[in-house]
Amino acid sequence: MSRAIVSPEGVDFSSPGRRDYFVKLEHTTLWAHHLIPVTVIVGKDAKPGKGLVAIGSTHGDEMEGPVAIKHLLREIRTEDVLGRIILVPVLNVMAFRANRRESPDDGINLNRAFPGEAKGSVTYRLADFVTRFLFPQVHVCLDIHAGGEVARFPETANIHLMKDPVQRKAMEDCARGFGTRFVMVYQNLTPGLLTALAEDLGKTTVGTEMGWGRAVQARGVSMSRQGVLNAAIRAGLLRGEPVDRNCPAAEQVMVDTSDPASNFLAPYDAVFEPAVELGQRVKKGERVAFLHDYDRIDEAPLELAAPHDGYVICQAWNSRVIQGQVITQIGKPMEWTR
Repeated sequence: MSRAIVSPEGVDFSSPGRRDYFVKLEHTTLWAHHLIPVTVIVGKDAKPGKGLVAIGSTHGDEMEGPVAIKHLLREIRTEDVLGRIILVPVLNVMAFRANRRESPDDGINLNRAFPGEAKGSVTYRLADFVTRFLFPQVHVCLDIHAGGEVARFPETANIHLMKDPVQRKAMEDCARGFGTRFVMVYQNLTPGLLTALAEDLGKTTVGTEMGWGRAVQARGVSMSRQGVLNAAIRAGLLRGEPVDRNCPAAEQVMVDTSDPASNFLAPYDAVFEPAVELGQRVKKGERVAFLHDYDRIDEAPLELAAPHDGYVICQAWNSRVIQGQVITQIGKPMEWTR
């Protein structure tokens, strides 16, 4: 398979059939270009502004998305596509090659750079490509993340709590299609998020956390593949029946981590020791972790207690944590939208 190298303006999102591109963005310092793999598949029933985009490697050290979407490049048959499907296995090619969360060219976190800037540094130009060229083609946006070196999660599909009940229900249903045990509602105050911009544009938007440690988790890959396929099938963009190979719907739990009380911040540099398992249900006041200060080696560790009943949704991945780092989260169970 050969990929045509084109500028963002050269991508054909409308003609029926499949096209595989490398979309070029000029390198910051070298006489060269960064090449972003983008595959566009358009079926006979495609409509303007309707479609799905699945994105991997918004952060360069999160691997389940790139692996899952790479599989889907071979698995989705053009003849089965009814609408428009856009697959981007590696969005942040600069960070991916460096195996880093941020883009090494400018030190910017792509998931804080939206809507981007056409004349900005390369990461802002990358965000601008998504905003101006990809988002107008789709109404479903899937941004597949994992914990990288930052944190460990049970596999979760993630949404923000939307005011519009129709959009909120659509996002919950789409998130449940990944087959994760947990659907996590998370805070929406961080500026520059890809998902937040997509939501503001009225799109059915789901993020994920599918693993940790710059590794590839088999369950995370399976759930990512399932989520993309189910979203496309249920949106009428792809022939087939919904996939159900992971957590049954009856066992799925929606949890809210948007309350600041759900998050524990390290008060000082320390060594983090979890006292409970990831995904475990805990009661208010139950001990969930210790923090060890080795500059005060003879003192007892600081004990962290659950602020409310809920589930352990996040734990620091590296044992050494820095002051101010989120080191664990306790998600409150909440009801599904009906």
